[in-house]
Amino acid sequence: MKLGELKPTKGSVKEPKRRGRGPGTGLGRTGGRGEKGYHSRSGSKQMPWFEGGQMPLQRRLPRRGFSNKIFSKSYQVVNLAALEKLEAVDIDGQVLKEHGLVRSALQPIKILANGDISRKINVSASAFSAAAQEKIEKADGSVNIQ
Repeated sequence: MKLGELKPTKGSVKEPKRRGRGPGTGLGRTGGRGEKGYHSRSGSKQMPWFEGGQMPLQRRLPRRGFSNKIFSKSYQVVNLAALEKLEAVDIDGQVLKEHGLVRSALQPIKILANGDISRKINVSASAFSAAAQEKIEKADGSVNIQ
């Protein structure tokens, strides 16, 4: 059997209705679209949100609240468990990027306390959780907030 010889199972594919092919088909002349009007023309279709001229839902409902996103800070997070696996002693954004732990060395990075540190490391990042900072300093490491 070859790809070119594949055919659907008999009876599984139905022939499409041939509209506008004479009165004997039952779909001649207007092609099942009815008489006159917008929907009898080609290129007409109803948008899913159109409500027949009624005031649309998105205009009936009140607008509430606001977004304060312009002042929010989004951090790339790295856990201590990931830092433990690195062999480097001095860890900064560039080292984290090279090892694939963050997407960009230029965007803010936050170190979280998930995992343990058993060796001395010097970490530079934009922010640290209190528990992560405590664990790093407990292992005689240093924390540098950029």
